[in-house]
Amino acid sequence: MFGRHKKIRKEIDQELLSNIRTLKHEWETLNTIINQSIEPSDEGLTELALVKAKYFYLLREARFRQINALS
Repeated sequence: MFGRHKKIRKEIDQELLSNIRTLKHEWETLNTIINQSIEPSDEGLTELALVKAKYFYLLREARFRQINALS
């Protein structure tokens, strides 16, 4: 019974790390596009802020769960 919970927790932790990596890549890509734009759109800036907020939220969640990429 308890082994099952550990397995589920590990799967969720791996999914969280995967989402963090994906959002980091998306944030860096959007940031590059915005920085190279002469006149960035409001929608682009809003999307960048949203992705950044999601990324930092997931980082806080990972810190709370005491997981990192090496575990």
